[in-house]
Amino acid sequence: MRGSSQGSCRRCEKDLVSCRAATNFSESFHRDPGAAMSKVYSDATSALAGLLKDGMTVMSGGFGLCGIPETLILAIRDSGVKNLTVISNNAGVDGIGLGILLETRQIKKMISSYVGENKLFAQQFLAGDLELEFNPQGTLAERIRAGGAGIPAFFTKTGVGTIIAEGKDLREFDGETFVMERGLVADIALVHAWKGDTEGNLVYRKTARNFNPMMATAGKVTIAQVEHMVAPGEIDPDHIITPGIFVKRLVHVPNAEKRIEQRTTRKRA
Repeated sequence: MRGSSQGSCRRCEKDLVSCRAATNFSESFHRDPGAAMSKVYSDATSALAGLLKDGMTVMSGGFGLCGIPETLILAIRDSGVKNLTVISNNAGVDGIGLGILLETRQIKKMISSYVGENKLFAQQFLAGDLELEFNPQGTLAERIRAGGAGIPAFFTKTGVGTIIAEGKDLREFDGETFVMERGLVADIALVHAWKGDTEGNLVYRKTARNFNPMMATAGKVTIAQVEHMVAPGEIDPDHIITPGIFVKRLVHVPNAEKRIEQRTTRKRA
């Protein structure tokens, strides 16, 4: 009975230590996010500090206005950095997302797939003020994935016989022609996650999972804005989409605005 009692006491002491550790984490994180873990920064400006420079390449996640790292984009605007090459599926819309960097003329070149929702983009491109490297959407996704996987180039049938293939290496495989596309990497990758822990493990929701996960692997430094920040161990390992090893910096954005790109309604019956 004495041994059983001692074992029970030891378990109680262990549980008490675990409880105190969890409480200390919670108090530390909510008191000063930057103190919780070295990856967590108090705001977007400090999360980007020391990383920005003129002429750099930036990957920006999201699809349309879904899952875009809007808080981090605002911090880039406020920094005044210019002549940026931005890799993103689209350029936001006028006044929102990457559209605000077009307003300030901080973007020199876009590597994109779909840019049809941004009138300012069209104006700057047609005036010769903005360079565009246009990609089929699947090709853009694979170029980013390849860059993150350390694959310098790959061959695809998409674009063969069109202006997309002009000036690129063409090869025949099994009697069919393929065009070579280069993998993409960036100086920094900006992503938006629905949930993340302070180790940088990330979970995305629905359409926000489109470009964010692959971009998180293809940035030399990846910065994530996270809606729900939790302690390590609170995310089921099977639910983690981006492992924390890819993420260097985090900023907690609990009230991220969920914008609607095109509102479609119908008359009431």
